[in-house]
Amino acid sequence: MKNNLITRRNFLKGMTATAAASVLPATGLASPEEVMTPAQTPKRKGPHRGVSFYSYSAEFGFEKNLEDCFEDVCDMGAHGIEILANTHIENYPNPTEEWINYWWSLCRKYDIEPIEYGHWVDGRVLQDRELTVDETVEYLSRDLHLAHRLGFKFLRTKMTVKDGQLAPIDNWREVITKALPLAERLGLVMLPEIHTPSSLTEGFILEYVDFIKQTGTKNFGLNIDFSVFRNAGRQNTPGQRASYSEPEDIIPLLPYIYCCHAKLFHMSDDFKETQIPYERVLQIMIDHGWDGYLLSEYEGSDKYDQGYEVGQTLRKQHIMMKRILGE
Repeated sequence: MKNNLITRRNFLKGMTATAAASVLPATGLASPEEVMTPAQTPKRKGPHRGVSFYSYSAEFGFEKNLEDCFEDVCDMGAHGIEILANTHIENYPNPTEEWINYWWSLCRKYDIEPIEYGHWVDGRVLQDRELTVDETVEYLSRDLHLAHRLGFKFLRTKMTVKDGQLAPIDNWREVITKALPLAERLGLVMLPEIHTPSSLTEGFILEYVDFIKQTGTKNFGLNIDFSVFRNAGRQNTPGQRASYSEPEDIIPLLPYIYCCHAKLFHMSDDFKETQIPYERVLQIMIDHGWDGYLLSEYEGSDKYDQGYEVGQTLRKQHIMMKRILGE
């Protein structure tokens, strides 16, 4: 005898066709105004929980599809996401209108808010020469427009790594300056990411802050990856200088930070991240009134082990973060 019980997963998946159909009128595709609606869950003040889909990189396209990632985030009670544009956008950088409508149907169905759009600013995409400033800005502008169409507020604008560190391309000021008017018009903020092997006191980070102060821009800021606080199991990459930050080092940067990669390497069975001092870091952010998104990014050594389910580890982290944040 067949089991006719409907699981939560199957019920949610069974709604996909209905959700997609709701944004596809019989006479054609929905307008941007019809599909671009944010998550409906009211936000409290303080740090908010989300997930970077990079966490699922070992599973995406195999055990998990785009909707599976949305469902996982919803199931752990989080509401914000980060994607990697060239991985999670079908036919990037030119998705179809049907796919964009499908994207928005998933956002509404799972009450998810697009937060950070991950992309790269690489002046060396050609083999024979580096891109000019104007050519680089053209690539950047393409991503700004696409991020806006998909409802994102921030872009993790990762600039080319130099000399094994995260120091940006030499002409980053010219590139960002030329892109600022479009970012301002679209209401977007570009955020270079700071993570190991760099620390929060690197000179180029101070250059970013000086640029923000000098221009007065609200469309350029920072994304801090919590790997900079890793206090256990530290491994230096051969040929690279590694330096680590204390949680207090983030305080002077908080006004310029909009998103953080809530890195995790190992969650214990009692819901603690064993290599990053989350209690100290998050309490500092709470005490200083930081109101941004913590986007889980899993980097455990077992991530690529066959049969390993990243979602279970992410759930442990979100239980930990809910406790610290007082949710």
